[in-house]
Amino acid sequence: MRRILAGAACAIALAVHPLAAFADEIAPADVAFDDMKVTTSLTGVPGNPEEGAKAFANRGLGNCLACHALEALSKEQFHGDVAPTLDGVADRWSPEELRAIIVDAKQVFTEETMMPGFYSLNVGLNVRKDLVGKTVLTAQQVEDVVAFLATLKE
Repeated sequence: MRRILAGAACAIALAVHPLAAFADEIAPADVAFDDMKVTTSLTGVPGNPEEGAKAFANRGLGNCLACHALEALSKEQFHGDVAPTLDGVADRWSPEELRAIIVDAKQVFTEETMMPGFYSLNVGLNVRKDLVGKTVLTAQQVEDVVAFLATLKE
């Protein structure tokens, strides 16, 4: 009986406040960089590599392929060559470093980097009008992309 009541209480709490499930999500302004790393998950939920690959390849989200080439997604067209290839990226960067780069590359490299902050309001110049004041990726999408990139070993 106690389990039934506890389950009902959780269902009611989520119905009343549907965002309660995301209470552990870190706001963009609260992300802590430590020695070019973001060591804390933005959501407390493990990333999904399959979803990360989708976000990575999606031209309407990160549009990562506009700048980066990646053999793992060779079926996708128009890989860019203005940024390093991401083949074997998991051998070069830890998940914590990858998270920091995706959250805000300007915090890791320099302000002059062309790579936007995907979970930052510091996204660079000429921001799409629908993204002004918003992040490009959600916190979970960042975790998903990190999980995907962490699979890319030589």
